[in-house]
Amino acid sequence: MIELLRPLVIFDLETTSKDTATARIVQATFSKMKPDFDVETKTRLINPGFPIPADTTAVHGITNEMVADQPTFKKLANGLHQFLADCDLCGHNIEKFDVPILAEEFARCGIEFPTADTRIVDTLRIFTMKEPRTLAAALKFYCGIDELENAHSSDADVAATIKVFAGQLERYSDLPDNVFELSEMLGQSERVDFAGVLAKNKNGEIIYNIGKAKGKPVLSDVGFGEWILKGNFPMRTKSILFNLLYPNKQ
Repeated sequence: MIELLRPLVIFDLETTSKDTATARIVQATFSKMKPDFDVETKTRLINPGFPIPADTTAVHGITNEMVADQPTFKKLANGLHQFLADCDLCGHNIEKFDVPILAEEFARCGIEFPTADTRIVDTLRIFTMKEPRTLAAALKFYCGIDELENAHSSDADVAATIKVFAGQLERYSDLPDNVFELSEMLGQSERVDFAGVLAKNKNGEIIYNIGKAKGKPVLSDVGFGEWILKGNFPMRTKSILFNLLYPNKQ
């Protein structure tokens, strides 16, 4: 069993697209596990503010009619932030998808979350380190469950992720027994922004991780940084980059 020094929120999002810079949340499930392992779960539909693409509805089954009378993320933001504040996060493939989208939704509301001290445990990272497969295969491998029912429903995916995470902790005795050390093992300290536009080199310098300036320290090519600031990149990435380029304008 893992040690929890503060609440751990296992979560999953269903969205309007896979583009982390522009996608909006249409369904979310957050299951908060407290240090005493008492669990509180919240699931709700969210109105994205524009029509859900038909090809996306075909994947998760959430229609425009289902969200028409639901609140927007902006109306839920303050309450959700209170629920998530001072918590660590866990989920399947959340580093590259769910966390960046959640961060963008909060950023549009003027709220910073996750914060720098939020620890993130991605069960997909553990899984690919140990047994590269999908969530459904992970459920079968760790839990002996042959089929993931209601796949692409956020509550079903959270329930499956909880089972997979518990199975991983039981199976791999060499995994750290607390969230901080586990997130460090999964490389959190090496990440600069969730989108991977920025990175750190072996000397700890923050560098560009894309395009013609890939590998260059950020301050060595301000022009490329300006191009990112003007481009279609996540708000959180732009905020981090702006503070690096112009520390006196914060």
